[in-house]
Amino acid sequence: MEATFLSEYQRLAQNSRAPAYLRLRRAIRSSVERGVVEPGQVLPSERELARQLAISRVTVRKAITGLVDDGVLIQRHGAGTFVAERIVKPLSKLTSFTEDLRARGLNPRSVFMEREVGEVTPEEAMALNLSPGVMVARLYRLRYGADEPLAVERSTIPHALLGDPACVVDSLYEALDRLGCRPVRALQRLRAVNFSIEQARLLKVPVASAGLALERRSFLADGRVVEFTRSWYRGDVYDFVAELQGEQST
Repeated sequence: MEATFLSEYQRLAQNSRAPAYLRLRRAIRSSVERGVVEPGQVLPSERELARQLAISRVTVRKAITGLVDDGVLIQRHGAGTFVAERIVKPLSKLTSFTEDLRARGLNPRSVFMEREVGEVTPEEAMALNLSPGVMVARLYRLRYGADEPLAVERSTIPHALLGDPACVVDSLYEALDRLGCRPVRALQRLRAVNFSIEQARLLKVPVASAGLALERRSFLADGRVVEFTRSWYRGDVYDFVAELQGEQST
């Protein structure tokens, strides 16, 4: 790996007058983007990189800090610096968080902060097409993959469809499927956000870090809304992609 960074750094040094930390940052990013360095791979230590590249450890640290801030690298206390493993979630498929992670060989799990039944709020009533006073089931949980916190999620489901929120162990969709009311389509809205103090604490990232907020309303075949979920995903881990089709000329 050192040879990869060394050759790329030397190439940039010959063609750029940028500061050394920027050249190293570009060299590492280029190696990651070209697939020379794989996701999850550990980087050499700051000391080793500084020795191989004949630059100071301060320069190496500045380059790595910038890449961590950009989500290219992640640092784990006591374990080192790794190339970030990004999870690509297609927006064209109606799948659950649990299904997405299992498909990538990761171990999904949830830590529940709330799992309750209560009266619908005005916002929930509008999203779920429910009348005031109707009861709903609520789930508020932290979603993990491979022991890493990845998303914070709030879900609301009509109580008539999910009588006991405790029956949701990991996957909401698996629970709904057992009850015969798994959604068949959904409307989603995706936007960029900066994490609040609580979200950053739960996700173990700096306050105001960049994230992705996803709002989903899911429907049964008969048109009833079965789910209103708001999720906040770590921007350094998740990519959302959508396939677009051009109009066919006739």
